[in-house]
Amino acid sequence: MANATAEIAVPAPKSRRPRVLPDVVRAIASEILSGSYPVGSTLPSENDLCAEHGVSRTVIREALKTLAAKGLVLSRPRIGTVVCERDNWNIIDPQVLEWHAPNSIDPALFDSILETRRAIEPLVAELAASRASLQEIADLEAAWKGMEAAGSDVGRFARSDAVFHQVLYGACHNPIFRQIGGLIETALNFALEATANSVDRRDEAVKVHFGVVEALRMRDGAAARKAANEILDLAARDLARAKNQHKQD
Repeated sequence: MANATAEIAVPAPKSRRPRVLPDVVRAIASEILSGSYPVGSTLPSENDLCAEHGVSRTVIREALKTLAAKGLVLSRPRIGTVVCERDNWNIIDPQVLEWHAPNSIDPALFDSILETRRAIEPLVAELAASRASLQEIADLEAAWKGMEAAGSDVGRFARSDAVFHQVLYGACHNPIFRQIGGLIETALNFALEATANSVDRRDEAVKVHFGVVEALRMRDGAAARKAANEILDLAARDLARAKNQHKQD
């Protein structure tokens, strides 16, 4: 009979593969987004990219496939991998936004986000005034309280602001608007954090956001639309300040 006290062999834990592919994708994408590889230019050959990043051709090929799926590059026979026109880039894809270097996002993107919000957010708020559940109104108020309590904590303020808008888009109970809200969510978060950093006093933002909460509580669609427009007017002002601050830096 085997010794009952004999030690049981435990297999050694498998070592985790390093995150080579994501790092290579990020590195090449950052060079494209920063303009180091301009639109219309051809990327270095696979062999050159292998040497530059110290990886195999398989990794480089997978990286280029990922970038192609995001609209950043296009492989052309006998030419190579070409950087696509900016209009083809999936600019609000969460990964594409994360691949930007800090403070390198085109200010025009923030303008486009604001235009999109102006087109749909007042209607979203108006619809939410009649359709939001009591729980959604409570969630909206909780997000507003997070903004109010943030004080000088820019990160907490921006996160609470983002949650506020996520709840609002969901509370309109229009699946198309809800998906649009989800589509611009990451880009909106970037915009909110950028403008939050440029605002000295956030009590105005807290006040106008509370107007939406109150309008939903009172089931007043006109008041909800008005409050949403006030939020957007404030966002436009803060965006202009953020741009000026960026130029000065």
